[in-house]
Amino acid sequence: GADLTEFGSAPSPIIARQVRWERDIWGLFSSLKQPLIAAVHGYVLGSGVEIALFCDIRIASEEAVFGLPEVSLGMIPAAGGTQTLPRVIGKGRALQMLLAGDRIDAQEAFRIGLVNMVVSREELYLTADRMAQKILSRSPIAVRYAKEATRRGLDLTLEEGLALERKLAEILRALARKEVPVICNR
Repeated sequence: GADLTEFGSAPSPIIARQVRWERDIWGLFSSLKQPLIAAVHGYVLGSGVEIALFCDIRIASEEAVFGLPEVSLGMIPAAGGTQTLPRVIGKGRALQMLLAGDRIDAQEAFRIGLVNMVVSREELYLTADRMAQKILSRSPIAVRYAKEATRRGLDLTLEEGLALERKLAEILRALARKEVPVICNR
């Protein structure tokens, strides 16, 4: 995360530039069609948590510590945390983390769904690499469409999300048959 002590308690042009930069980077991450895997170790605080939340899979070392301390400093997370955290761990748990500003260890992060797995520090990057290799061994377009359907579906009604899923599945079927996809509005 950022060193919040250098920002002081009042907004400034420095903070504005920092937030814009962070949002631009995070926005780029959220729009990538390729899966993103975060391998985190040590203190993952503030924007460190926020950037991890924009990744599709999060793997933590046993020593990782997570927190969003901004409220305890008279601020709020300003790089997506108030929007991404509830989507990952649910509104109630997100509000507890956001409002209390407490830190949680890797096992608690796993229990609440903030991270997908917890491994030893020695296995962290190897585990992330294995996950990446496993995903790379799958159909690139199927991986892309699964990610797209999941990400876009969160902003759609269930009916619209199911229609998107059917559309993308039909495109994959047609590509496998070397045919032109027939897309119907069902």
